[in-house]
Amino acid sequence: MCKYTLNETAIQHEMAVQRRLAPYASNISQTHRRLYNEPDSSNRSPFQRDRDRIIHCSAFRRLNYKTQVFVYHEGDHYRSRLTHSLEVAQIARTLSRTLGLDEDLAETLALAHDLGHPPFGHAGERALSAVMQNYGGFDHNAQSLRVVTKLERKYAEFDGLNLTWETLEGLVKHNGPLVDNNQEGSEQKTPIIHMINDYCKHHDLKIESYASAEAQVAAMADDIAYNNHDIDDALRAGLIVPDGLKQIPLTARLLEEVDGQYPNLEQRRLIYEINRRLITEMVTDLAEETRKRLSQLKPKNVDDIRNADAPVSCFSDIMTYELNELRSFLKSEVYRSSRIMKIMQNAMAIVTSLFECYMSKPEQLPEDWHQLAIEADETARARLVCDFVAGMTDRYAIAEHQRVFDETPKLR
Repeated sequence: MCKYTLNETAIQHEMAVQRRLAPYASNISQTHRRLYNEPDSSNRSPFQRDRDRIIHCSAFRRLNYKTQVFVYHEGDHYRSRLTHSLEVAQIARTLSRTLGLDEDLAETLALAHDLGHPPFGHAGERALSAVMQNYGGFDHNAQSLRVVTKLERKYAEFDGLNLTWETLEGLVKHNGPLVDNNQEGSEQKTPIIHMINDYCKHHDLKIESYASAEAQVAAMADDIAYNNHDIDDALRAGLIVPDGLKQIPLTARLLEEVDGQYPNLEQRRLIYEINRRLITEMVTDLAEETRKRLSQLKPKNVDDIRNADAPVSCFSDIMTYELNELRSFLKSEVYRSSRIMKIMQNAMAIVTSLFECYMSKPEQLPEDWHQLAIEADETARARLVCDFVAGMTDRYAIAEHQRVFDETPKLR
């Protein structure tokens, strides 16, 4: 286990942090080593250092121009992948402090969880998944691992960011344990993506078990953030109206509550009042259900969390049912609306055609990429091209398409 050397002020701070942590929280004094040995920081804990490396990496900056639901040019007030990640981080920190978990690790995972997302949100992911089907596949969680272990090239002694084992574990298990597709019951969990399996051959992330409580909380904070801000963005875009929220029991209650307290409230304030109440209900329910599961499990350390038969951080059955109703509403009224579907189909066409162009004409890649692509075999070239396309922002993908093709699909 690592022993970390901190200055006196940092030691006092960390001692105060450790005193308020639950016994099942991730503990910096017991953390696994980084893949590459480095001198310890004198004023930051390992998880704080991970967080700072993520914030300063180029993949994090590019999230500002990657789609959440609405493409960046739709307007300045819609969420991007970057603002989404910041909202997830805020919720994850709140939950971690409430539950006695390590806030820094939860925040780190929240900020990093979408680093592997391609341009145009899930439409871009579907396009890359299709074209990479015969080359090892594509999954944005696996790509996040690839970004932080290989594609970020800043340090003199290694590729990637050399993050702690706990951070890497949380990234790859964002959707739960990973199992082989052929294993019995594998449909209950996330299938292994080849690149994760390959990485684990030299740095075992124990993908068959659950992640730490901090990682589970960060994943649930992701659900809370996107359900709420997708309602907000859809209302702003006019895809839904406040009265439409009366169809869903959860939001209908909140709408009635706001109307009763503030009759005839202007829509901008009404939307925010609904959202803030919904976030509070979801956070409160998640904290209560997590405490209940922890009380039943009685974990003595973080490994008891990992080796449990079920996740410890979940919504209650009632909230899960109500959120499923909300997700169905958002799917039909927002994600599959004619406006969004048309834009996303065109976005998929852009991603697909760029991939095919670079595969057949690698000289179209930037200079520091095309020589590698020319020398690679077909499978290696496909992964390299996939890395390049996945790293694009929305606006760069559009500009590249306009550069290499005579006509580019419109995303409006």
